[in-house]
Amino acid sequence: MVPRHARGAARTALTVLGALALTGLPAAVAAEPPAPGPSSAQTLGADRPSAAVLRAMQRDLRLTGAQAKARLVNEAEAGTRAGRLQNALGKHFAGAWVHGTTSAGLTVATTDAAGVAAIKADGAQAKVVKNALKDLNAAKSKLDAAATGKALDTPVRYVDVRTNLVTVQATSRAAADKLIAAAGIDRRLVGVKVSADRPRALHDVRGGDAYYIDEKARCSVGFSVTKGEQQGFASAGHCGKAGAKTTGFNKVAQGTFEASVFPGQDMSWVSVNSEWTATPAVKGEGETNVQVAGSVQALVGAAICRSGSTTGWHCGTIEQHDTTVSYAEGDISGVTRTTVCAEPGDSGGSYVSGTQAQGVTSGGSGDCKAGGVTFYQPVNPLLTTYGLTLKTAPAQSGTPAPEDGQTVGWTTGRVYEVGTRVTYDGVAYQCLQTHQAQGVWQPRLTPALWQRL
Repeated sequence: MVPRHARGAARTALTVLGALALTGLPAAVAAEPPAPGPSSAQTLGADRPSAAVLRAMQRDLRLTGAQAKARLVNEAEAGTRAGRLQNALGKHFAGAWVHGTTSAGLTVATTDAAGVAAIKADGAQAKVVKNALKDLNAAKSKLDAAATGKALDTPVRYVDVRTNLVTVQATSRAAADKLIAAAGIDRRLVGVKVSADRPRALHDVRGGDAYYIDEKARCSVGFSVTKGEQQGFASAGHCGKAGAKTTGFNKVAQGTFEASVFPGQDMSWVSVNSEWTATPAVKGEGETNVQVAGSVQALVGAAICRSGSTTGWHCGTIEQHDTTVSYAEGDISGVTRTTVCAEPGDSGGSYVSGTQAQGVTSGGSGDCKAGGVTFYQPVNPLLTTYGLTLKTAPAQSGTPAPEDGQTVGWTTGRVYEVGTRVTYDGVAYQCLQTHQAQGVWQPRLTPALWQRL
């Protein structure tokens, strides 16, 4: 697996597709239905998906139109329920994932059987496991630290909430055993997957459109962003270094890389000149546009689609969050692993779940003929790192207009993680789903994202 970018037409394309009894458990809170207001699907726009999203989901996930629509709604609702339960279970939470053809099933794992009643009361399936998510994350961190340098024999490491283990993908069992021993962690916490695949980066302002770097390489636009009055777009870090110049898909002068990180992470942003206008659109199938409405992070098992300048529009599912992958150029941490295919030139392109931005293409293995595995840099950490605001479509008609209110800790443009607490108009709320706050998503108006305490 390698990062996915593309060099000039006269040269062979390179790829960098490389470059988840309770003491004092508030069961009533965990099972409590959301406050009156728009449903999760309505808030996130999952009840009104674009035709491009539905067509690609039908093709790549082998769904009917009705199944694709139902899946998007179910996944939006599941995200809110999982957030409520994560906050209620606290240190005993061990992950959550959706499953089934239409994602009608939600499973929440806990290390304490006392939490089962609360999970079931919220309509989810309960799974009692040995390892809390925080302990698995700690074990993965030790594996990452032990995999110093270019760990090409153990190129992928992630927490698999469905197996309740940390998974090491290695070229041989011996290589995995060597890494586990070096990390000094309990062998019972780790599952090993032997594979010859090696991630690679995919090198290569509408998401998915091509852009060219210093007239040498090609990548794909991720998402339009703003920083104050300056417009631009987010993309992969391996596509270009700070100061590199870009031209657009039409070879017209476009912008400059303002910041870039690779390896370690795989993120960058490009400021554009006055001839370019940032839009909330991502290029879908057949040149149709998919409008981005926000950046609410989707659950493991959720459907996700990708746009890129080489292979266009393809869909798959989210396998694991917070994955570490080793490319030839070095380790990349915090990426998400998916079943979506990609090829050289797709790097930097957009990943969307329904109407919600998820991340930009980093790397992977395989191709869009035989299939493959890809990794994306999540968009919310990118927005936070560079102080960017995601460009989103205007609120749908019927959405309540925001009103001024006194808040403590809540502001538009800030990325909030699950569990974060804020005060709005004197009322305390707790975040249910990781997202970047928008004006129409004030806590009292969005029970899909915030739980009143």
